[in-house]
Order: sequence, then C-alpha cells, then structure tokens
Amino acid sequence: MTNKKSDDQDRIVIKKYANRRLYNTATSSYVTLDHLSQMVKENTDFVVYDAKTGDDITRPVLTQIIVEEESKGQNLLPINFLRQLIGFYGDSLQGLVPGYLEQSMQSFAHNQEQMREYMQGTMSGIFPFGQFEEMNKQNMALFEQTMKMFSPFAKEGENGAAGNTPHAGASAASPAKADASLDELKSQLEAMQAQLNTLANSKTDK
Repeated sequence: MTNKKSDDQDRIVIKKYANRRLYNTATSSYVTLDHLSQMVKENTDFVVYDAKTGDDITRPVLTQIIVEEESKGQNLLPINFLRQLIGFYGDSLQGLVPGYLEQSMQSFAHNQEQMREYMQGTMSGIFPFGQFEEMNKQNMALFEQTMKMFSPFAKEGENGAAGNTPHAGASAASPAKADASLDELKSQLEAMQAQLNTLANSKTDK
C-alpha cells in the first residue's frame, strides 16, 4: 500500500528500493543522491517513498543528502550548532525548534539576492565587506543566544520534576524573562534588517 498524498501530481515521485537504489518515476530512470541534491537546488519539488511500505521517507533522504555534502567538505553546519541541535532531541521544547529554524532560513533566503549582489561587489571593491562580516557575526550570535535562551526553561522543568525547591518568585519571573528575551531578539532582527537596507542604499548611491 502506498501512502501517497493527493497533491503528488504536482511533485516528482522518487521510489527507494531495498537495495537503496532511487528510482525517478517521472524519467523512468535510476538516480543518485547527487541528482536529488541538484533537483533541490533547481527548486524541483519531489517526494520520496519507500517502494515496499509506501512510507514517505523524504525527510531522512534529505538528511542523508546533507550528511553526504558535509562529508565532501561542504561544511555549512557549525559544530556548536550540531551539538545544540542534538541536545534538543527529547527535550520538552523540541517542538519549538523546527519552527524557529524554518523561520530563520526563510528570513535568510528572503535577503539572499541582496547578499549575492554584495558578494559580487567585493570583486570590484564596491562592497563594504567589513559591514557584511559584522552583520554575519551578529546573525550567528543571535541564533546562539536564542538556542541558549530555551535551555534555562528546560532545566527549570527538570529541577522541578526532581523535587528541587524553586527560588521564591521564580515561577512568576520566568514568563517575564521569556517576554524580555523575545523582545530583545525582535529588536536585534529589526536592527539586522536595517543594516541590510543601509547597505543596499549605499550600494545604489555608488
């Protein structure tokens, strides 16, 4: 039985067989992970099914592509990020992480064309590289700050479950801390967007 969805007619269906071979039903040919990687880069939508069970295995296959790329030296995932990400598996706040990561990548993708223009400008000496480097550092610091922000709440929950007595007023302070941290993150995101706009305007003026 195949667990295909009704919208599969708009996507290319890839079948994975027991011998780990991948079959593209649209081209009636076997493909490799490199082919699927290229399809992703070309914004070609596809879904991968286990040929025997019919289960949707798109997520693990995409994860496998990332592992393959990382093993080739195409390192996009910092060690600290990987450690933090692994730490959230099984955590009470695990459900919040996917949404945050997706939103962060969408925000980055929204500005990627501007960033490409800036990088191309570097070759002609137009691009203010120092400002871009500083903005990149702020972006990474913002992400790490957010990841660390989740941890104290998880630890407080563990301490409570263990029977530790919380500090007086701690339960009331935690929501306030969360609101303050979120407000600070919002302010930093707005500041980064303002930097992008400033860089874009300065490049246009030149």
